[in-house]
Amino acid sequence: MTKAFASKNDLGPKTITFEQISEHGWAYTAEGDPNSGVIIGDDGVMVVDATATPVMAQDLIARIRKVTDKPIRYVTLSHYHAVRVLGASAFKAEQVIASRPTYELIVERGKEDWQSEYERFPRLFQAADSVPGLTWPTMVFERQMTVYMGKLEVQLIQIGPGHTRGDTIAWLPGERTLFSGDLVEFNAGIYTGDAQLEEWPDTLDKLRALKPKALVPGRGPALKSEADSVKAIDFTQNFVRQLLACAREGVKAGKSLKETYAATRARLDPVYGSFPIYEHCMPFDVSRAFDEASGIKNPRIWTAERDMEMWNSIA
Repeated sequence: MTKAFASKNDLGPKTITFEQISEHGWAYTAEGDPNSGVIIGDDGVMVVDATATPVMAQDLIARIRKVTDKPIRYVTLSHYHAVRVLGASAFKAEQVIASRPTYELIVERGKEDWQSEYERFPRLFQAADSVPGLTWPTMVFERQMTVYMGKLEVQLIQIGPGHTRGDTIAWLPGERTLFSGDLVEFNAGIYTGDAQLEEWPDTLDKLRALKPKALVPGRGPALKSEADSVKAIDFTQNFVRQLLACAREGVKAGKSLKETYAATRARLDPVYGSFPIYEHCMPFDVSRAFDEASGIKNPRIWTAERDMEMWNSIA
């Protein structure tokens, strides 16, 4: 019998933390589960990444309501993955904002991604039947837009390809607070199944150049100093570089995906193997890296069927 995905056995509850990291910035984190960011401006609230289901979003809403009664005016999608966006309807926001490439990815593969993610990691989709359908942006921007929440300036920037080709960051320039989405993941497994691996390190250099004093990564603990923010960026950058290097070595040597997977695990496990969801991410990570090293620039669409095909090929 084929072994189940590592995520099928990841059933334990996670401790959620909601903490203030700057004057207007808050972090909602959960021990390696997907994070959300919260920006409390003068006239309302922006949520960055909306959780996986409307029922799950209620916990985040309740925590926001403990610190402010201002209306939740905006939900910003850092990228298109289902676990980040399908809870958006719960916030009843005036606008759901995304970059144009993120919108295009929802059109292209949003339905398939939803089914695939749910079947891979059901714990992350509590009360999945509360999802009304795909989350569609009501406001789509090209490259960059600025939202003024009263006097507070919030820059939304599609800073470059990485975790996906449409990644958006939220940046508070006045207090150097960064909400990176999954462009940065820290002390957790790093998911790269839909990534642009060659470009990702250069995009991370752009984040480093911002010199953030606080950073909410896509997964892992919030960072509350410039030194720790840089450490998190380095953590992601080093993993991405090593992953792609391993895949390129495997392809150049004529190795199969299964052989390349084994060699990559042997190299990366000693450094990253103890972190949450690493075991879940690695099959998808190596598959994407192997594809990119083989010349497949645009990530292939993951479906539930392709998930199992890949898993059986490396078992």
